[in-house]
Amino acid sequence: MKIRTEAEVLRVYVGESDHVGGKLVYEAIVEEAHRRGLAGATVTRGLLGFGAGSLVHTAKILRLSEDLPVVVEIVDRSERIAAFLPLLEDMVSEGTITRHAVQATFHCSMRVRDVMTSEVATVTPDTPLPQVLDLLLTRGIKAVPVAEGRKVIGMITGGDLLMRAGMAFRLSLYVELPAEMRGEEARKLSVQGKTARDVMSGQPVTVNIRATVPEAAALMAARKLKRLPVVDDAGDLVGIVSRIDILRTISTAASMSPPETGEEAPRAAEPRPTRLPRGLRLTAGDVMLRDIPTILPEAPLEEALGKLVASPLRRVVVVDKTGRVLGIVLDRELLKRYSQREKPGLLKILANLLAPGRDADQAFGVLVREAMEPDVFSVREDAPLADVLRRMLETGGKRLVVLDAEGRLKGMVDRDRMLGIIGGA
Repeated sequence: MKIRTEAEVLRVYVGESDHVGGKLVYEAIVEEAHRRGLAGATVTRGLLGFGAGSLVHTAKILRLSEDLPVVVEIVDRSERIAAFLPLLEDMVSEGTITRHAVQATFHCSMRVRDVMTSEVATVTPDTPLPQVLDLLLTRGIKAVPVAEGRKVIGMITGGDLLMRAGMAFRLSLYVELPAEMRGEEARKLSVQGKTARDVMSGQPVTVNIRATVPEAAALMAARKLKRLPVVDDAGDLVGIVSRIDILRTISTAASMSPPETGEEAPRAAEPRPTRLPRGLRLTAGDVMLRDIPTILPEAPLEEALGKLVASPLRRVVVVDKTGRVLGIVLDRELLKRYSQREKPGLLKILANLLAPGRDADQAFGVLVREAMEPDVFSVREDAPLADVLRRMLETGGKRLVVLDAEGRLKGMVDRDRMLGIIGGA
């Protein structure tokens, strides 16, 4: 793929015989740049030159120098050059380093290094759980790597806090609770005295920084993960790539280059480019989930909540007797709505109904039509998956309701399905 972007050229001028850590400097620079997943590096040997020491070195016959000037040139995005610079400055004790802004066109495949987040929040195995929770909420993230030094030894997700720490609500619901209820949950974690080591998922699945985006998508889909720590060749943590990073990348690529309708054999001398997933030629109706919980608008809300808690989709579609979609019941939107009202009793009942081990006999006293969200993120069943993906990103919806031409419910398509298709499922 062609990626046109602002970039920087990093040039390093050193002597051919300069050493660092038992290696030639220019070799050490290229090896480190490769290990860090930079776009590329080129080494050029000079014919004639002098440096700060004012000694002239030449490659003329009969006067071959053992210390000719060498230039290492690296081109990449500005933020990646900036991150590499401190390492480079430690390696170059004599010489010159320059940086130049350029407009670049990269002819390359979609790589994890191009879409990952480089600044990764981490915790140590001994970090108390209240601090872990505070980090997740403050940073607005759903998972955090557990690291010793630069090595990832585990991951903590909202699911881990639910299963191993006894937290009553998943993170997306937790943020909608009033401050006093959030404080109560935090105190429960503090009393337990547990640390990150006690709840983390060990043996984390990681992806190499030079893996392609479809490869990362396939790995996520196969292991049912929403994010992957990104490591370099030494296994050191250098970033994290999430499901939304991959979906956004493929959507952007699809908008610039529609899916191919035919396969043209590449010429013998040409490398095969990374192509868009063939699955993007399918439609929402081809891949949608069909077992969707539904409810009538006149039903009591607690009936909808029972279906919501029992379904992995975490939502219930409100339909009329003909199957036409009228609205949707979402647990997060319910908590947000009732936390803003001066009805603490109703909020407490709602929270109990949404929590594991809820009391099914509790009555909320509200009908579905009074609590549903009338605006439903949806697509037509004949919509191409590239359009479905674009719609997901525009709305921020994790799941889209699939409708026929008359607005009747046909199914639902979610981010997990899209990720599997990108990965080749």
